[in-house]
Formats: sequence, structure tokens, C-alpha cells
Amino acid sequence: CNHFFGSSCFPCTPAVSRLPHRLHLPYDDTLREFPQLPFHSLPFSTDRPSLQPSPKMVMMSTLSRALRNITNAQRRGKRQVLIYPCSRVIIRFLRVMQKHGYIGDFEVIDDHRCLKIVVDLNGRLNKTAVISPRYDVTLKGIEKWVTSLLPSRQFGYVVLTTSHGIMDHEEARKKKIGGKIMGFFY
Repeated sequence: CNHFFGSSCFPCTPAVSRLPHRLHLPYDDTLREFPQLPFHSLPFSTDRPSLQPSPKMVMMSTLSRALRNITNAQRRGKRQVLIYPCSRVIIRFLRVMQKHGYIGDFEVIDDHRCLKIVVDLNGRLNKTAVISPRYDVTLKGIEKWVTSLLPSRQFGYVVLTTSHGIMDHEEARKKKIGGKIMGFFY
């Protein structure tokens, strides 16, 4: 068909030339194997090579996973919980929790693969979680976050990362600094 100066129109082109350019299995062999299936429902993916393995999932937040493991172990009545992988942020968050008595001792174990932490639970922790994204918090804005995240003014702490390190909201008020909110526990 010569509708547009030598370019062929869609209805006049044969079906084989309209195949996607990323098809990695030969179209002829595929149709012989699956003659009853239309092209869009074939049992392979046409957007990546069929021999290449699919991508693996990536852990987005190690702190979130660690705090979720602690909360779940506490709810199940466990006395200890194993956390891995480990990071300096997780260790500093756990130190704030330990300082206020919400968890017992914790031990960092190096097995030359990845650091692991064994945390002793004492039964006082109700919930701990991460706030993502890490919102900026001014000195005046700390009160708003405390009232929205914690169930009462008598217990619980909001953890901030500041220019003076990772600390709870009361210590940040005493030092009169703001920062970014990381999470909370009560």
C-alpha cells in the first residue's frame, strides 16, 4: 500500500511486521507451541529477555524493618529478638529506647557477613514505628508531632535526628534545637 509516500498504513501491513521489537522468542515457534492463544496472552514476557533472571526486591528501610520486628516480637511475648542488617542509625535509636527503659540490653554481633543485634525485651514497649519521609521539625513544631503520634503526654517519646545527634523530643527541647523526625515509641 502506498498511502503516505512509500510508508505503509496499519491495516495493510502484515501482522508479522507489527510485532514488538523486543520479542525475544521467535514468533513462528511460539505460535506452533501455543496456536490457540492470542499474542497478548502468551506465557512469557516480551519486555525483557527470557533467560535473564527477574530483579530481586531491595530493602528500602532497615530501621523500619528493625522496629517492626521488635514490635512483633513484643506482641508475641518473646524475650529476645534478632535484628539484621544492622546500622549505626538503628543502634542509636535503640540507645534512646534503652535510656528510657523501654528495652533491656542489646548486643551487636559481628559474624563477618553483616552485623546483627540481639535485643532483650522487658515487656514495657507497646509500639514503635518509623515516620517516613523524615519531615523537618522546628522547635515549635515538636509539640504538634508529639500530640499526633503519642497516646498521652505521660509516656512515649518521639525520636529526632538533629545536628547534635539522634535524641528524643524532650532532650531536643532542652537543647532548643529542631531536626528531622525519625520515629516514635511508647
